[in-house]
Amino acid sequence: MSEQKPIGSRFNGASTAQEVVAGIDLSGRSAIVTGGYSGLGLETTRALAGVGAAVIVPARDRAKAERTLAGIDNVRIEAMDLTDPASIAAFAERIVASGAPVSILVNSAGIMATPLARDADGHESQFSTNHLGHFRLVASLWPALVKADGARVVSVSSRGHQIGPVDFDDHDFRARAYDKWQAYGQSKTANALFALGLDRRGAAYGVRAFSLHPGVILTDLARHLSEAEINSFDVYDENGNRRVDPSRDLKSPEQGAATSVWAATSRQLDGIGGVYCEDCEVALPQNEAEGNKGVAPWAMDPDAAERLWMLSERLTGLSLRRA
Repeated sequence: MSEQKPIGSRFNGASTAQEVVAGIDLSGRSAIVTGGYSGLGLETTRALAGVGAAVIVPARDRAKAERTLAGIDNVRIEAMDLTDPASIAAFAERIVASGAPVSILVNSAGIMATPLARDADGHESQFSTNHLGHFRLVASLWPALVKADGARVVSVSSRGHQIGPVDFDDHDFRARAYDKWQAYGQSKTANALFALGLDRRGAAYGVRAFSLHPGVILTDLARHLSEAEINSFDVYDENGNRRVDPSRDLKSPEQGAATSVWAATSRQLDGIGGVYCEDCEVALPQNEAEGNKGVAPWAMDPDAAERLWMLSERLTGLSLRRA
């Protein structure tokens, strides 16, 4: 793991995804963006495709993907359901069989603060979707990522990881009462720990991994929240308009996607990996950061990252070695 300290990025919380990729040429390189047809994922797709990357967007809802991606060149839609292991395997098999390397994988899809639900294997849905689905995807795409000889895997975490660590004794809320925010926080901590574990395994193959907090952006991610819960984030001004104030972490979707795009493309990050980023910069540990910024100690704990990796291998039956 690289050190959690700023590296002097020329961008900041107000930067947009388009600004981050200005002057970059990704022609001849391919990228995959989960959730790439809505919210932050859509802006990530737009930015990467706009500078020449051939972007593959996995979609459960193809009709919606076709509507939102209409008019964006260099984009291909492929069927995939992040909650269905067989669908993930089939998608990855098609990509790997094509022989094309995957230079960038942005794990942007996710759910937040949902009512208790379980996948077909009985795993809590936020942990299953936000973490296990992406673990399966990376393990299954591993040959294509290695083939890129310099791939980056970017996992969209959240400041919500500060809610709490992964409960390795009860990650599926079998013994404890279900709390939608505790479950969300656990899944976002898992995103950060996954990047740490993947980078440890991938660096020797040229595969570097990052996690990040995008900012507070009102998107479809909030569809399970009540009006009171949404208002508690202070995302609307007195006239009912959405606030955009990066100094308070309130961002537009274009600003929210910037850190993902920066982590996926910035040459400043060459030779670095496993770090958690925010505001287009490597974040400080939480106890060194101002306010509620920074990464919590449990989300950058290498022992916890290894424990999560072993758990994920057991729950999915997948590993990088067998991919």
